[in-house]
Amino acid sequence: MIAPDKVKSKGEKLEGQNIRFRAFLKNRADDDELDAHFLRLHKELFSDYDCSKCNNCCKSLTITLDDGEVAAIAGFLGQSASDFAAAHLVEDDGQHAFKARPCEFLGDNGQCGIKSCRPAVCEGYPYTDRPGRLSRMLSVVYSAEVCPVVFEILERLKEIYRFRNRG
Repeated sequence: MIAPDKVKSKGEKLEGQNIRFRAFLKNRADDDELDAHFLRLHKELFSDYDCSKCNNCCKSLTITLDDGEVAAIAGFLGQSASDFAAAHLVEDDGQHAFKARPCEFLGDNGQCGIKSCRPAVCEGYPYTDRPGRLSRMLSVVYSAEVCPVVFEILERLKEIYRFRNRG
């Protein structure tokens, strides 16, 4: 597995190839079969991967929250929703988003300080265990520049589908 501190540069280097692979899959892959490969690889690779040793997602992604998540986190922290929003959030395309990157709730030990009520965006990332990956391959390509597991999933899928880089 690629080291967390290497995934961004290696993912950026392979971005063009990964975009061509996306096009290759769009023309050749069966949705259900691809989802099954994603799910199998997700389970296999995350089964022994410690995300707290990486946390690239917490360090680099914009995290959006809905009103319910704002209220839940504020309550967890013992704050009003408006005080929490004023201190920690900005508006991003009409949504609430954390101001800080890396996420200010990421502890020095790599653990999430609001894990019991963390946003769905965080809970579900990188979504490689969800159906519909073929229609969301562009987000997978970009996640391969953040998450070592997604990077590995893409590399293994290239082998499964016998993708040969074409230029």
